[in-house]
Amino acid sequence: MFAKFAGAATIAATALATTLAFTGSAAAEKLETLNFGIISTESSQNLKTVWDPFLADMEKKLGMKVKAFFAPDYAGVIEGMRFNKVDVAWFGNKSAMEAVDRAGGEVFVQTVDVTGNPGYWSLLLAHKDSKLEKLEDVLSCQGDLAFGNGDPNSTSGFLVPSYYVFAQNNVDPKNCYKTVRSANHETNALAVANKQVDFATNNTESLSRIKENNPKAFENLKIIWQSPLIPADPIVYRTNLSDETKAQLKAFFLGYGRLGTDVEKEKKILADLQWAPFRDSSNAQLYPIRQLQLFRDKVKLQGDDRMDASERNSKIAGIEEKLDTLKILANN
Repeated sequence: MFAKFAGAATIAATALATTLAFTGSAAAEKLETLNFGIISTESSQNLKTVWDPFLADMEKKLGMKVKAFFAPDYAGVIEGMRFNKVDVAWFGNKSAMEAVDRAGGEVFVQTVDVTGNPGYWSLLLAHKDSKLEKLEDVLSCQGDLAFGNGDPNSTSGFLVPSYYVFAQNNVDPKNCYKTVRSANHETNALAVANKQVDFATNNTESLSRIKENNPKAFENLKIIWQSPLIPADPIVYRTNLSDETKAQLKAFFLGYGRLGTDVEKEKKILADLQWAPFRDSSNAQLYPIRQLQLFRDKVKLQGDDRMDASERNSKIAGIEEKLDTLKILANN
């Protein structure tokens, strides 16, 4: 397991304590509108349908207007946060890492799978009638395969398969397959179902939504590879929000589906998002993702014969030093 999490009772207590801590505190400048970024895992219309009830509850409980911010790709939400046009956002771990490093973001809570899983899994999908049955079938680089890769800022659609499928097997997709195209999870799954690509990346949460929203397409899909467990998606806010707004947001997320008179209704809204009530979190949940990224960079450098040997060895040593630091941080 990638990380350790607090129990539900502790989280509920944290939410309540956070709320009480701000009762009577000095009033800070409040946002008139809170912009909530939603990464592009599928069509905006599908996302809007499942997110609207949650955002409506947030608007009611925070006492301010909450506006959904959609972008055509993950980078758009990251850049939105960088330029203060996104205040809070749902990210995957890879895109959250970019938001923390480049856009002044901070992880404050974590999603939980609707079944209670502490994470989810990256997948490779093929058509049910495809000759592709297992990972080895896509690594031979024989034939004219079309591959549907994920958004470059997607954890499960890009980073995890890049490391576990390709880097560890010394395969470069661009050199191995006839075509490689990048798209969101929904688009990739439908491309496989319609035989527009031979196989594509996806994840277990997205596949569950496809099963519910497009059962015909789901029937045409099969899983040919599943990754190790990935930490559940983080929710990130801007570090330059007021302390009061941050506390209100944390109290809302940790209390949602746990505290108050509408718990069952809120659980149903979360279930439509494929989630259970949120857990407390921090930037520490990104350590394993940073390790994946660094491992991938290291493997790439080791195979780069065009770079000067001394420069390559220096960069590899720098990566190993960072990996050692992350190992210490992850174990404490």
